[in-house]
Amino acid sequence: MKQFAVIGLGNMGYAMFAGAQQKMGAENFIVYDANPEKVEYVTKQFQVTAANNNAECVKDSKFVVLAVKPQYYQDVIDEIKDEITDSQIVISLAPGITIDNLKERFGKNVRVIRIMPNTSALILESMTAGCYSKDEFTVEEKQLAREFFESFGEFEEVEEAMMSAVVSISGSSPAYAYMFMEALADGGVKYGLPREKAYKFAAQALLGSAKMLLDTKEHPGKLKDNVCSPGGTTIAAVAALEEQGFRNAILKAVDACYEKSEGIK
Repeated sequence: MKQFAVIGLGNMGYAMFAGAQQKMGAENFIVYDANPEKVEYVTKQFQVTAANNNAECVKDSKFVVLAVKPQYYQDVIDEIKDEITDSQIVISLAPGITIDNLKERFGKNVRVIRIMPNTSALILESMTAGCYSKDEFTVEEKQLAREFFESFGEFEEVEEAMMSAVVSISGSSPAYAYMFMEALADGGVKYGLPREKAYKFAAQALLGSAKMLLDTKEHPGKLKDNVCSPGGTTIAAVAALEEQGFRNAILKAVDACYEKSEGIK
């Protein structure tokens, strides 16, 4: 019996599995993807067991991780619902698909953990949020689930009503960060920095800033103020960002992501 069946080896499913197997061992997983090339690549890279179809993948696995896109959920569920037993737990990654909706799709009472990780799971730095269905879970089941989530980063339990907010500021935000770093590096290149060095400066600056916030637990506004000397270069840059609507652009991005997540059914 495998501990985890992973259905879907796209960007998120692959990142979670590739990260988790480093700590939990590939022998505890079975995987499947509709794309045989992905399955072949992953099995060769990690020597993990692969199933021939979705139904086979979920048999005799304690946790079933649905890492496919929301538009494919129903097709996958139709293939596996007769195989899912009361002893198994379904882990859903789909934004917008609620626990109640997932139960309806299965047509029976299934135990569900709904999570939202991000692709930094690949390097064991995901921030994952999760919520549990109102079913009975043993202490051991919750411990193993948490071990899985924390094997590729940090985990926090939240109310299900907060999941779309998590999607907006954590699940999707690595894309915002990459856009910011790319633009920042472009600015460095504009003034003569070699591109590879510009990427390194931009990325390390963001990494250090994030670590400073987490380690000091200071308000981000105070940390920003600490960098801004009166009449200096940084406050001039901050003023330019404010003039261009930097904060408002971020808020609008979060709004768009939230509304999209809430609209997925």
